Amino acid sequence: MSNIELDRRDFLKGAVAGTVLLLTADALQAADSGKTEQKPIPGPPVAIAVVGLGAWGRQLVTTLSKMPSAKIAGLCDIYQPYLERAQKSAPDALASTDYRKLLDSKEIEAVIVATPSHLHKQIVLDAISAGKHVYCEAPIAVTMEEAREIALAGKNSNGVFQVGLQGRSNLLYKHVEKFVVSGCLGKPAQAYAQSNKRQQGRRMAPDPNREKELNWRLYRTTSAGLVGEQGIHAIDLANWYLRALPVSVVGFGAITCWDDGRDVPDTVQCVIEYPNNVRMIYMATTASSFSSEYSLFQGSQSSLLLRENRGWMVKEADSPLLGWEVYARKETCFDETGICMIADATKILAEGKEPGKEGSVAPEKEPVYCALENFARSVRENSQPVCGAVEGYQATVSAIKANEAILNGAKVTFEKDWFVV
Repeated sequence: MSNIELDRRDFLKGAVAGTVLLLTADALQAADSGKTEQKPIPGPPVAIAVVGLGAWGRQLVTTLSKMPSAKIAGLCDIYQPYLERAQKSAPDALASTDYRKLLDSKEIEAVIVATPSHLHKQIVLDAISAGKHVYCEAPIAVTMEEAREIALAGKNSNGVFQVGLQGRSNLLYKHVEKFVVSGCLGKPAQAYAQSNKRQQGRRMAPDPNREKELNWRLYRTTSAGLVGEQGIHAIDLANWYLRALPVSVVGFGAITCWDDGRDVPDTVQCVIEYPNNVRMIYMATTASSFSSEYSLFQGSQSSLLLRENRGWMVKEADSPLLGWEVYARKETCFDETGICMIADATKILAEGKEPGKEGSVAPEKEPVYCALENFARSVRENSQPVCGAVEGYQATVSAIKANEAILNGAKVTFEKDWFVV
């Protein structure tokens, strides 16, 4: 399995005597014999407006344009060039530099808030007041007070309120959860996650005000730091898989590479304590891209290593067989013989082909597509969102307090009522 980019070989040395399973979203779905295809989303495409058309907002527009269940009905950004660029992808959409004009439109059913995190609150509150369904990117805010206000409004909304924690919609993560619930980890021991990508992050602009707007992630007054803006997704995954909320967190951070006037650390580490003495280590840096991003959950029977679209289960040598391993293709991984789960293996075998040699192991739909599709489904079916106000708020609180611990180089003990909304 030389094509798997895992640079931290040593952390697996204690488990290589066990079985290694390559998990894919489609393979995991195929493994569930009770799985049925989702019904088509009823009704016409949901008319959606996107507020905030920076790099991520443009990605959302691109994704929405490919979805049969969505229609781009509105576009908004205070920066005219961004607005004009997005209009090329949705020329028929109502476009404005004032989001309130979009809220006045009866044609627009839902609003995606993709502005900088510190600007979410008023847009979300106004959208809910206008009777719109709302999809708010994560973190929902950069302060506890604003996060609670947004979450309360979302929870009490008559429409759908979904938070953009894509992991909750990730096909791979959702199905691996079934293995976690079944006890495949054994007794959970620890978790680890990282987000490494070398990038200065500072963007130039023709005037100081615009430059400050563009570089909001670099300042404490407008950003929840690396752990808040990126690590929140890994923390939410831990909250979800461990079925628990943090007890305490200790953190450290420093500007190690990009000493350019920013006051947000470019390199951070924190240890988040969960109940039953389970701890999660989160590390991130913009100084190096080594080993990129992944999350790892380790237990007494096996470990789960997850990237966004690929996952691996590493079983301990003395862990019991789960039953389906004998049907999977075997291959070499970390100098040991492993078992590989292949997408749609049963279907491929029925066609007389060999799993693993024909067909893709990656899921067809990216997590962001699935998240927006789930949002459209919730709107049309009037159903609970895959990640609602409570989950989004709890992940935001976890990340905000982790960032606080990092900035202060101190321990923060969580109070239970912080998570109540």
